[in-house]
Amino acid sequence: QVQLVESGGGLVQAGDSLRLSCAASGRTFSVFAMGWFRQAPGKEREFVAAIGWRSGTTFYADSVKGRFTISKDNSKDTAYLQMNSLKPEDTAIYYCAARRGVTVVVGAAEYDYWGQGTQVTVSS
Repeated sequence: QVQLVESGGGLVQAGDSLRLSCAASGRTFSVFAMGWFRQAPGKEREFVAAIGWRSGTTFYADSVKGRFTISKDNSKDTAYLQMNSLKPEDTAIYYCAARRGVTVVVGAAEYDYWGQGTQVTVSS
């Protein structure tokens, strides 16, 4: 099993920045990719960004491309999501996820482990 714990959420104003962290523990050697998803009230969970744990390959949703950056620190088993130029529509609960598959994918069903989520609220 792999445990994921997110941190770094909060309340910010439009245009501000936040950095989310996702610390992994347990059988982390089995993780090959990590991703960030978000879910706004009344909406389905949507893909935000993903990174290959060994390759470093990244992929982003069009809605965040150029504003968000996903990164990782293998020595700390931690993934990050740097969010710049935040907009009110970025308001959501942000979830970290990990998968055993080697491919960076966007489908939530493809991920094996999930964190509890961290709230990000962007005021206008």
